[in-house]
Amino acid sequence: MALRGHRYKPLSRNAVTLNPYMAAPFMIARSLRKPRVHQLLQRLHSLSEAQESSFSQRLFYISRLARFLLFRETWSPAADEHMKDKFVALEADKCQFIYLLARSLGARNVIEAGTSFGVSTIYLALAVGQNVAQAKNSPGATAFAGKVIATEKEHSKAVRAREHWKEAGDEVEPCIELREGDLLETLKIEEGMPQEIDLLLLDIWTPLALPTLKIVQPRLKRGALVIADNVSMAKVLYKEFLEYIRNPENGFRTLTIPFSGGLEVSVYLPEE
Repeated sequence: MALRGHRYKPLSRNAVTLNPYMAAPFMIARSLRKPRVHQLLQRLHSLSEAQESSFSQRLFYISRLARFLLFRETWSPAADEHMKDKFVALEADKCQFIYLLARSLGARNVIEAGTSFGVSTIYLALAVGQNVAQAKNSPGATAFAGKVIATEKEHSKAVRAREHWKEAGDEVEPCIELREGDLLETLKIEEGMPQEIDLLLLDIWTPLALPTLKIVQPRLKRGALVIADNVSMAKVLYKEFLEYIRNPENGFRTLTIPFSGGLEVSVYLPEE
């Protein structure tokens, strides 16, 4: 993920089976042309879940939270090194929920702040690709385009993400533009940046959530969605972001969805 873009994951796992919002497992398979994408997602989620449920990873999250509460230490080089080979992917139920939101919104231009190994990016790219195809087939349609702008700081993770997207194939890979480096700089690059953004997914190191939102906000389309993960479990770390996005004067209407760790879903509705 971008710029030490590691997030604190919930200590309670098995969200896929416990979450009341979970639909049939991997319902996204019904919308795929090729089964290999479904199989790839199953494999990647299984690997991520195995990492997250390990004793060492749970201990790591507890120690990080303790160091923040005791010393206000948000991150460290040692923590950065520890997370280099970790998926820290969004759980499958959250990914499917976000996919459905993107489809219902008709989102064609999406920013993912924090890509890691590119698992949630696959869902976003599927939604964008299907939305673009649907728009092109609409009566009186003109030229339509769309893409997911993904961000990642760690080169090794960017390499793995690209490998996964290539494996997913033409339903996914052509819809993604990966901006590697500090997302507070790469998201300011005008070239290739859509004028309007339909959806922003914030799945990054918590102190970066608000600065990232403020960079993207001028491009948010009216009715655009902003989604942030683990806002309940990491509420103290998201303090400034939550104060901002829950203040109606900033143009957002927001709700915390009770997925594991809490998922903040906000609609951008600025006063006209």
